[in-house]
Amino acid sequence: MSEIKVEKNPSRDRLDELGVFGWSVWTKEVSEFPWSCDTPETCYFLDGNVVVPPEGGEPLEVGKGDLVTFPQGLSCTWTIRKAVRKHYTFG
Repeated sequence: MSEIKVEKNPSRDRLDELGVFGWSVWTKEVSEFPWSCDTPETCYFLDGNVVVPPEGGEPLEVGKGDLVTFPQGLSCTWTIRKAVRKHYTFG
């Protein structure tokens, strides 16, 4: 399985190139829940703070301004420390 990829504060050109602002938006309050990624997901955090400890890996903290790609097959528990609002796409 691939690693989670994080781009910190990508440029507006990079976001436009990917079409980020045309993607769906997902929101979630402070919470903790198990999650599995059946299909690769790329998301851009508009707000929030999340700790994602992949099974067998080091916890990763992501949040506002991060462009994140979660690989297919990832299983983890999301710990949302600050309410999340993100654009996302699968595939």
